[in-house]
Amino acid sequence: MPRPTHEVEYEQMLLSRHELRHRARALDRSAYVLLSRIRVQGPMSIGELSDAFGLDASTLNRQTAAAMRAGLVERIPDPAGGIARKFRITGKGERMLDDERETITGGLEQVMADWSDEDIAAFASYLRRFNMDIERLSGRPWPRP
Repeated sequence: MPRPTHEVEYEQMLLSRHELRHRARALDRSAYVLLSRIRVQGPMSIGELSDAFGLDASTLNRQTAAAMRAGLVERIPDPAGGIARKFRITGKGERMLDDERETITGGLEQVMADWSDEDIAAFASYLRRFNMDIERLSGRPWPRP
């Protein structure tokens, strides 16, 4: 009998195809993740973002350039006095991130309308554990608020 990890893989594949929004995306996935990380960690350099995401600097240069053009982030001197300039989320970026998160949360509320608060909390706990184990294995922990 195969381990239940086969079931997890299949359900994860199905989950990745669902969209929990009922309107056009305000932010693409990369901008949403980028802004989320900068919000929780504070201003970050390209090198810090590269380490955090496990992506090469050229990919992050493209993502941050697009976010700057959209007015979502701005470059600032390192608040700690370092040489590298850092990216900080702008007011517009904060508002768009909040709006996107509210839309996604609204979709989750619809999906989980018949779930008890205890079931939702248990599901969130398992997702957190799953993500934290991935982060531990990759060596790239994600800060949590």
